[in-house]
Amino acid sequence: MNRRDFIKGATAAGVLAALPWRRASAQGGIPPGGTMASDVKRYLEAFGVTEQDIRAVMGVALSRSGDFCDLFFQSTVTNSVGLEDNVVNRAGCAAEMGVGIRVVKGDQTGYSYCEEISLQAMKAAAATAAAIADGPASPAVPEMAVQSLPSFYPAQTPWSEVGVDRKVPLLQRVNDRMRGADPRIIKATVSMVDQASRMLVARSDGRMAADDQPLARFTAACIAEHQGRREQNYFDVSARAGFELFTPALLDRVADEAVRSTLALFDAVKPDGGEMPVVLAAGSSGILLHEAIGHGMEADFNRKKISIFCDKVGKPVARKFVSIVDDGTVAANRGAINVDDEGNDTEKTWLVQDGILTGYLHDRISATHYRVKPTGSGRRQSFRFAPQPRMRNTYMLPGPHSRDEIIASVKKGLYAETFTNGQVLIGGGDFTFYVKSGFLIEDGKLTKPVKDINIIGNGPKVLEQITMVGDDLQFSEGGWTCGKNGQGVPVSMGLPTVLVSSATVGGSNG
Repeated sequence: MNRRDFIKGATAAGVLAALPWRRASAQGGIPPGGTMASDVKRYLEAFGVTEQDIRAVMGVALSRSGDFCDLFFQSTVTNSVGLEDNVVNRAGCAAEMGVGIRVVKGDQTGYSYCEEISLQAMKAAAATAAAIADGPASPAVPEMAVQSLPSFYPAQTPWSEVGVDRKVPLLQRVNDRMRGADPRIIKATVSMVDQASRMLVARSDGRMAADDQPLARFTAACIAEHQGRREQNYFDVSARAGFELFTPALLDRVADEAVRSTLALFDAVKPDGGEMPVVLAAGSSGILLHEAIGHGMEADFNRKKISIFCDKVGKPVARKFVSIVDDGTVAANRGAINVDDEGNDTEKTWLVQDGILTGYLHDRISATHYRVKPTGSGRRQSFRFAPQPRMRNTYMLPGPHSRDEIIASVKKGLYAETFTNGQVLIGGGDFTFYVKSGFLIEDGKLTKPVKDINIIGNGPKVLEQITMVGDDLQFSEGGWTCGKNGQGVPVSMGLPTVLVSSATVGGSNG
């Protein structure tokens, strides 16, 4: 299919209804998320290719003695609409389609992509990727064996069936609720983004898999004014789901949380800084776990001896009640995947079990290096990028303590609720995170709200200093996107209430 025709059709329709796979859907339907082996023929038709085409391109890709190659087909349509000051002030539709071709020789990668899916264009891209190797042609590619997949994010109402006319009332509902919640709210901004992405990956070892990946995000932000001061904050939710995600109850909670978190800032103080106990609230404070610890457990950083965890497998890195996993199977979660971008099965991967580092997150290259199976962690931003080991949904399992017990154990410290604007050095694990909202802990109780403070520390050291873990695991609902080597992928994280016995808090004197 010609890219220009693809984009023209998608733009004219404004929604997915114009795209070629809608014709396939009308002929019997491709399940929204998760596929049976018999369905993949329809994906091939949607991309306008045959198995013979794929094998011919692979022949070119492996013509210079590459060890392995894969073709990653993807088509994505993203719709957005925003409302500000009671007016719909922006709306858009972006469509892209293409194929990425990767050739692997040892631990080296040759990569090329094209935005026109034709046999001629794909062979030219394959010849470019093949230049990573220099030798005789590799053995013939076997026939494709199509994989059946689970379905962790079935969309009851696919975004292809939802027009702007059904989205605007949702925006208006949240806008009206925020503006009517308190006279101090002087401005409200609401936005909604939905995405439908279709992928098909074919590998030179004969494995083929395909998936539909819905994604949606709703964000509400407001500005409040009181006695000459202005404060602003936001709340958002995101999931791999269809239109059914945004129920009236969820939308009302989004509005209420945006207002609550904004108004709380009028009473917030900037505390004294220094070394003190820090309690990480259950839920979105798991971003600290993701950034300061999770990245260090991605196998490429360890294979290259960059991560401080590179020689820690089988050794204790935390107390016995600390266990951490990265999981692609959490239903409807923003970080969920039915299959990774290399065609590997997704799974729940143990990173730390009972305080012991058990392993890393692997793509094909690192798994080959370590002589283990891939963990379903090979991910890429789009067909324009080669895959690399990435997190999906990283969380700590519940522990033996209660939230109240943890807070009561702290005489003077910080309760960190939400984070933003973090910086991490992967090698040593040093980090700085800005605390957007939280509370002082005084004599075992939450007292004044706080703002404008940083937490500074070292990820592996913080892991060692976790002295209590709550039984109240929560997953973040937010629209997190993880950046690595110039690529962004949707992720999520979770955390129970956790006590870090000591961390540096940058406050009014810190």
